[in-house]
Amino acid sequence: MRLGVALLAATVVLLSVGCAPGANPLANQPGPSGETAGFLLGLWHGAIVWISFVWSLFSPGVSVYEVHNNGWPYNLGFLLGAGGVLGGGVKVVLRGDRRR
Repeated sequence: MRLGVALLAATVVLLSVGCAPGANPLANQPGPSGETAGFLLGLWHGAIVWISFVWSLFSPGVSVYEVHNNGWPYNLGFLLGAGGVLGGGVKVVLRGDRRR
């Protein structure tokens, strides 16, 4: 039983590592406008992620994520923006009535 669980865990880890994204060669490189996207633009892109996604289905020139960004600040903004709009992925469950 333990061997089966260990093999399953090893398989999941190997498949997860195989799906990890690579480096973005366009990070810190200016886009067509001559600028790179920063934290605030990442925050905005995260907030409008669903609108961008639906639009990208019908227009090949639209992308959900700006590849010409300044690295981790843009990524942090994108995650915070998407998390705020999508509920953050955390749901607080209160047991019982707090008014008692």
